[in-house]
Amino acid sequence: MSDAPVIALTTGEPAGIGPELAVMLATDGATGTTPGHRRVAVGDAGLLAERAEALGRALEIVELAPGEPVPETRPGRLPVWPVALAAPSRPGVLDIRNGDYVLETLDRAVAGCRAGEAAGIVTAPLHKAVIREAGHADFTGHTEYLRDACGVDEVVMMLATDRALHATGPDWQGPRSLRVALATTHLPLREVSDAVTPERLTRILRILDADLRRWFGLAAPRIAVCGLNPHAGEGGHLGREELEVIVPTLAALRREGLTLDGPLPADTLFTPRHLAEADAVLAMYHDQGLPVLKYAGFGRAANITLGLPLVRTSVDHGTALDLAGSGRADPGSLAVAEALAADMARRAARD
Repeated sequence: MSDAPVIALTTGEPAGIGPELAVMLATDGATGTTPGHRRVAVGDAGLLAERAEALGRALEIVELAPGEPVPETRPGRLPVWPVALAAPSRPGVLDIRNGDYVLETLDRAVAGCRAGEAAGIVTAPLHKAVIREAGHADFTGHTEYLRDACGVDEVVMMLATDRALHATGPDWQGPRSLRVALATTHLPLREVSDAVTPERLTRILRILDADLRRWFGLAAPRIAVCGLNPHAGEGGHLGREELEVIVPTLAALRREGLTLDGPLPADTLFTPRHLAEADAVLAMYHDQGLPVLKYAGFGRAANITLGLPLVRTSVDHGTALDLAGSGRADPGSLAVAEALAADMARRAARD
């Protein structure tokens, strides 16, 4: 399996569940099978060994030197690109001394992709406040950090349930997949309206259309676009952003060849009839779209960053400090994110 893509798994906040989720994937693959890609964890090797011992999991940690090939994945063995902790870490106990450590794991993973050592990155959850308090006051999250690290102007956050990867059961009455992208991400609600501009919507929708083609093989993706206001503004009676910004922007993009429906009221767009006709939904703000997706597939969904020159996926949950060290964390979302990253990397290699 030497041609299997290498996926770099950053282990996230050391006090959270990320390290033990990596251990779980490495010891049982979450599904009991060996994946069709090669996994390399990025983090402190001693920390991973400690978490494996605490979980009662037999795990061989293999530290790799820069440029050393990543071996085939097999249960019970975890290759690691080592990044040293700044301070010892205990489950559930945050330490701002390790804020820079988390960013160093991301930098190592990006460097590995740029050097051809890896085909994609999967990120376990980090803790934003720790990183900010460690001296990075402007840090807003993985998505924006990777945007800057890769030197691109715009990225798009999209979450997808595992129905985007697998066929559904015979009783499922909704869409075969649910993909929700965001026009704005981590903004206070009072700032969202000013951020929904023709320029931003144009950039976001072009990236979304292009990467649905690039990474998901959709020849002519159909995107359903939410309005910003209740009832999509109700003809201007509940806000004019639809009339003045969203409608003319969508019209211009349709002339470029994009297939766009909307703007549609969010409370009716997220129903089976509309979703069955859409390959993806663009929500105007974080809590307009993501509660629906997480209700439909929490724990079995992945976060994808579109617009990067590399593959990046992540989990649909946070650091879960209350579960850290307990052995009760669910690796399902991380397994979905890793499988999706490998699928995307294989598609890119074919193209």
